Amino acid sequence: MIKITELLRKETILLEVHAKEKVEVIHELVRPLLDKGTITDEKEFFAAILRRENLESTGIGQGIAIPHARTKAVKKTALALGRSDQGVDFNSLDGNPCHLIFLIAAPEDKKTEYIMTLARISKLLRKDEVRIGLNKAKTREDILNVLTQYE
Repeated sequence: MIKITELLRKETILLEVHAKEKVEVIHELVRPLLDKGTITDEKEFFAAILRRENLESTGIGQGIAIPHARTKAVKKTALALGRSDQGVDFNSLDGNPCHLIFLIAAPEDKKTEYIMTLARISKLLRKDEVRIGLNKAKTREDILNVLTQYE
């Protein structure tokens, strides 16, 4: 079983996203995955993410959003994480802004891995101590340590 910490790299963690709007935040999170070569076609991936966002909000509540997409524009399943102190409106189920945004990028042919990754993140983030730890983390290493501790 793949662990979250195997899919999330230090360079794909943004301790503070600069964007204030959902679409711009997603763009910010896509950038490190493009830089690493994980996403091969920015336009195709971004179109897939926006199609998914338009179906139903990926703001799951409790300050969490998990935008995600599967497409041929992705080489291997990967994660990016962005934090926002002031929060970003993802049209969350509970109406609150999102402070932790996990972006999942997966290849078209990795449906099971994609669904399992989404389920693992959702389950992990239900724990108050995980959300608190991630929000309080000072460094990228601290974030990875929190995830490792509770995964």
